[in-house]
Amino acid sequence: MSLTRVASTEGFERDGRDSNTSSARRLSFSPMTDHLQRMSTADRKASVVAPLQFAEVPKSKRILQVTVAIIYCLLAAGVVFGYAAIKSVLIDEGVYKDYCTKQELEEGTTPCYQQEIRLNLMFTIAAVSTNVAALPIGTILDRYGPRVCGIIGSICIAIGTLLFSFASRIPGDGYIPGYLFLALGGPFVFISSFQLSNTFPHHSGLILALLTGAFDSSSALFLLFRVLYEKTGGKINTQKLFLIYLVVPIFILVVQVFIMPKESYKSVTEVIEEAEHEFNIPTPPEYDEDAIQTHRERRDSTATEIQSLLDKSTNTKRAVREEKKNNRSGVWGALHGYTAWEQIKTWWFVLITLFTVVQMTRINYFVATVRSQERWLLGSEDRAKTVNDFFDIALPVGGVLSIPFIGTVLDHTSTPFALGLLVFFATIIGVLGCLPYMWAAVGNVCLFVIYRPFYYTTVSDYSAKVFGFQTFGKVYGLIICLAGLLNFIQSPLDALTHVVFDLNPIPVNVILLGLAVAVGSSLVAYTAIKSRNMRRSQLEAEAEGAGDSLMPAVNGGSYGTTDQ
Repeated sequence: MSLTRVASTEGFERDGRDSNTSSARRLSFSPMTDHLQRMSTADRKASVVAPLQFAEVPKSKRILQVTVAIIYCLLAAGVVFGYAAIKSVLIDEGVYKDYCTKQELEEGTTPCYQQEIRLNLMFTIAAVSTNVAALPIGTILDRYGPRVCGIIGSICIAIGTLLFSFASRIPGDGYIPGYLFLALGGPFVFISSFQLSNTFPHHSGLILALLTGAFDSSSALFLLFRVLYEKTGGKINTQKLFLIYLVVPIFILVVQVFIMPKESYKSVTEVIEEAEHEFNIPTPPEYDEDAIQTHRERRDSTATEIQSLLDKSTNTKRAVREEKKNNRSGVWGALHGYTAWEQIKTWWFVLITLFTVVQMTRINYFVATVRSQERWLLGSEDRAKTVNDFFDIALPVGGVLSIPFIGTVLDHTSTPFALGLLVFFATIIGVLGCLPYMWAAVGNVCLFVIYRPFYYTTVSDYSAKVFGFQTFGKVYGLIICLAGLLNFIQSPLDALTHVVFDLNPIPVNVILLGLAVAVGSSLVAYTAIKSRNMRRSQLEAEAEGAGDSLMPAVNGGSYGTTDQ
């Protein structure tokens, strides 16, 4: 397909602000049209010129940027979720031991009740803050770009590292704020890396899978800390470990300044969309003849720049590959061009948010209670410990091993199919979580560690394709923020299991499974129906506007409307 087709399929104008259908619109470059709010020439031109600069980034540098992002996400994005590993080290060092009663100290109870509550509070605050912070981080990303986000993230990680390292020597509690800053720094560097999927659009799913896999695997860092602590008999303690870890935020700061992009990457198709938006803006009626001439010249200049961009063979091939992938997804561009508020009011947002809330609750609840669940289901503390130990190792490993699978699904199948696969896996996991057999427990863990990164990557991939990167930070941030806030429901679920169901995890698992199937099925059905409607509207609009050319063709067509 030619670039004319790319332009035309992305150049549809919605019939109404609440409409999900599209119609072809005949474009004209006549500078005299109706009403418009006045915008400066510099502001308008910047909106189109900025994206064009990324087409000039060498392939080697783009590969370097993706590689560097994977490295620092592996070292910093989700380290706080390795809490189970670092917890035993903190207990051994006597952190919060002063909260123990005299009787508990005399009896040698380790950890004592209040000590464990305080340590768990440290993790709870960090975990919730990681999700809630996604919204302000997204806003910062949209307004100031990924470099600023990365720099803020490196500063947060450095503060958290220093606080945690010297917590035993400073007055007051340095552990909770230290762990909190570590948690805040992670999403700053992780979320700002998503836009790197546009460095190689044909492999965007694989890149997102690599970044998510790095996030999942970063939890193994504290496992490495614990191994070093135990192998050295405590000589390499948390103070020394975190002083060594200070290298990571310094590394992130350096690469953000010298290697990583200042502005988010945009795909070729998004460049075309922004250019079309530029040309769709009518000339204000109050313009005089000189202003009209300047306006016309600016449009011609922008058209020349777009033509220059599209004439490059590499960009032509990239756009063709990207078009095929976008068409394959079935939902690409569904809400591109809408404001964040308009997107949030749609079922596209509501259903993916509900799905994220339910799945994130299931995931975090299982992580927090895997041992107690298996203890009841298998009727053995030893078997439960075996499953828990296997889970500690499988969680980061699964994040790596699932990368090829996730990349293949997201790059080569439709979004409704990927969501349907998520619901299918979630159902199998829910069923296995109710069976009192060792093989079911092991199978549950194996599926879970692959499902977790698949779920997170699919949600971010869905957000990028449906909402677009123009509002990605705000919309995706709000999805994760709401899911994080509602994850406080874990405490009532835990109380329900202990008090009402006498430690039996099956009723709560069945409730969560039912919610997952209901919400997930609704999301899959909605996206499948909308995907078909979008495709039908696109074909009808193309048939009606076959004589119009919105953008220049690969073979050098003119810019503008062709009258027939």
